[in-house]
Amino acid sequence: MSSARALVELESVVLLRDGERVLGELDWVAREGERWVVLGPNGSGKTSLVSLAGAQTFPSLGRARVLGEELGKTDMRALRRRIGWVSGALLRSLRPRFTAHEVVMMGRHGALEPWWHEYDDGDRARAHALLAAAGHAAIAERPLSVLSEGERQQVMLARALMQAPDFLILDEPFAGLDLGARERLVTRLDALAHDPTAPPFVLVTHHVEEIPRGVSHAILLEKGRAIAQGAIDDVLGGDAPSRAFGLPLDVRREGERGRWRASARA
Repeated sequence: MSSARALVELESVVLLRDGERVLGELDWVAREGERWVVLGPNGSGKTSLVSLAGAQTFPSLGRARVLGEELGKTDMRALRRRIGWVSGALLRSLRPRFTAHEVVMMGRHGALEPWWHEYDDGDRARAHALLAAAGHAAIAERPLSVLSEGERQQVMLARALMQAPDFLILDEPFAGLDLGARERLVTRLDALAHDPTAPPFVLVTHHVEEIPRGVSHAILLEKGRAIAQGAIDDVLGGDAPSRAFGLPLDVRREGERGRWRASARA
């Protein structure tokens, strides 16, 4: 068993909504240094899982620990400040008139308004540097309202990194992106996955083609249960994807360490 610090630990977790079980009974551990992808069909519990991992909700049954803190027995607001989020819901909560630079800089405190906190020259410089690292220095002074979907996702990722989090949760960041924007975001996440100074992340996606090469682990959900989890080659290389999606699938890498591809078996 790895001695690396556990970032998320779920033990016999069940999550109920309106009396219906949407997740569990589930055991899962994500450790420091690992990069995870969460896969599964619609309604399989992917968003529910990362809601627990991001300290956004409590388990109905079982125990959930995030960054060593047990959910329900800790200050959830303080815990959430240690986790970076990239999600459509967070993007929609920001005023469209804010510039890309303002949105990234506000990530320093996880704020939704720039006047809630004071920022210094170091904060402003770091926000510019994060946009530049994503190849988007030129959009710094443009408002969110005129940015493309791909540019907005890169801004939200830079914002999450501005927080210097213990780990990142990327909840379907590829939704609505065209091919070019998708590939630029995959490339950026691949660079982060291979950067030992970058925070580990948990990525939720529908498509194996969107998995960056540096992702090390996968958990595959089906009807709220994990039917496979562990090293990504073991999870995606077996028959678990076919069982989860109810269709005979051919899932393979391009080369030994390349990108993943999936298609129905002929």
